[in-house]
Amino acid sequence: MRTLSVVVLLLLAVPGTAAAAEDVVVHDLDTGGVAAHWTPERIAAMPVGPSEPGTPPVDGPDGAPAPASRTIGRLFFVDRDGEDSSCTATLVASANRRTAVTGGHCVHTANLIGQDPRWHTKLLFVPGFRDNTRPFGQYVVRRAVVSRTWTTDDQRSEHDQAFLVLDRPSAAAEQIAFGRPADRAAVEYGYPRAATRPGHQGRPEFTGQRLARCWGTPVHNPGHPEQGPENIWGVPCDMGGGASGGPRISHGAVVGVNTQSFHLDADGRWCSSGECVRHLGGPQFSREVTAPLHRRAATS
Repeated sequence: MRTLSVVVLLLLAVPGTAAAAEDVVVHDLDTGGVAAHWTPERIAAMPVGPSEPGTPPVDGPDGAPAPASRTIGRLFFVDRDGEDSSCTATLVASANRRTAVTGGHCVHTANLIGQDPRWHTKLLFVPGFRDNTRPFGQYVVRRAVVSRTWTTDDQRSEHDQAFLVLDRPSAAAEQIAFGRPADRAAVEYGYPRAATRPGHQGRPEFTGQRLARCWGTPVHNPGHPEQGPENIWGVPCDMGGGASGGPRISHGAVVGVNTQSFHLDADGRWCSSGECVRHLGGPQFSREVTAPLHRRAATS
């Protein structure tokens, strides 16, 4: 199970198209005061999920501690409503050596009824964040790159992905791949601030203080019967809010990100009650949606 790799520059032979170029939005962020905003006290004050004191810890494929990583970290931001929040992001190989990937809703969201979309502010990426320390430093995010489709329609789940351009180069990164088969063994990582299982709740790995992981063979999200499926894949996983944007790593490369939970019954059908298994999933990286975003960020 790999959490660290030396930067490998990828030469992407992905033909560009006018349609792909038009679907890329580049947003420059105000970097003033970002580092000063994210004090240890402010981070410690962020809300976390409930816990049951005295519950024995439980580890397994649906949630367990992960080794510290130089490439995967916590992404802090002020959301559209002015509240402090966090996701997960990952340094990925790029020509500029200052590119990270996360979820689209970690940088841009609409309100609960899909209106008034806004960009998040004060983005700070901290690789290897652990127990409110920053062992590998921190990076102010200068620029966010998302698809135009995501900025206009937050129901298009496959477009819930974003790339970040950091304020300086990094010394390590994960490889990234597009168009790989999604049903291969994978590990999902994140900094969840909540969990549903008592054996997970309240532990550092499930309160945003340490990196957590889930693993297995991803399955396709069939989607709600009234909406239909998209290119969303994931494994059974108890990581809650804050794990969004975390990487799905398979065969040595980041192939997707965590963006949503979905529940399946024993036959792999969508369900909302009864004997349902919670999965954490997100878009599988594609040449059509992901590659143009990565290419634009990597050359910024």
